[in-house]
Amino acid sequence: MAKRAIVRIDQEKCDGCGLCVPSCAEGAIQIVDGKAQLLADRFCDGLGACLGECPQGALIIEERDAEPFEGPAPGSPAHHEAPAPEPEAFVCPGSRMQQFERPQAAPAAGASALGHWPVKLSLVQPKAPFFQDASLLVAADCAPFAAGDFHAKYLQGRALVCGCPKFDNLEAHTAKLTEILKQNDIKEITITNMEVPCCHGLVQIVRQALQASGKNLPVTICTLGATGQVMQQQKIKAK
Repeated sequence: MAKRAIVRIDQEKCDGCGLCVPSCAEGAIQIVDGKAQLLADRFCDGLGACLGECPQGALIIEERDAEPFEGPAPGSPAHHEAPAPEPEAFVCPGSRMQQFERPQAAPAAGASALGHWPVKLSLVQPKAPFFQDASLLVAADCAPFAAGDFHAKYLQGRALVCGCPKFDNLEAHTAKLTEILKQNDIKEITITNMEVPCCHGLVQIVRQALQASGKNLPVTICTLGATGQVMQQQKIKAK
């Protein structure tokens, strides 16, 4: 063992909200018996990406004797390698880029406001024309199912990318979003995520991509409840 920076979790302050879990790409933190726990010293890199997500201030970085950092915990987003790209000669017909003409006015009830295809963050091309000078909507996969007015309230007039911070490769998503921001003049970003703790990972993807791209854009977060109600709406700044 040797002294190094590592996270300490104050069990008295921790209320088990789980917001720190998706912000730790190494998977070093899990909720155990209603409290956040550090699984093992060797999984914590000591960089403190989780600190800003704790509303109770229960996480701190301290210098102490700890096992050397060995890498992310098995099953964590950072533990998975990005899938190998398809050969350039092959383009899946289902992911072929398309743009649709949509009226500028809000869509009628039941009408679609989607202006392009594909929409999955893993499938879109960073230099796709629909990203240029666009307002960008970064949506959790579940959000359109929860909010019945999703097209009129959130999607209208915006370029869309979507994904799931629980099951997708967060490192690959952050890299893709970083390239989108670097290669296009994005005006602003709106995030629609769900109130479940793991969905806060979508906010982390946006924050990290903004930082990596060097962009400082207006960001609005709309957190939805399971029945579609807006639980919280706030604005953040790139760190």
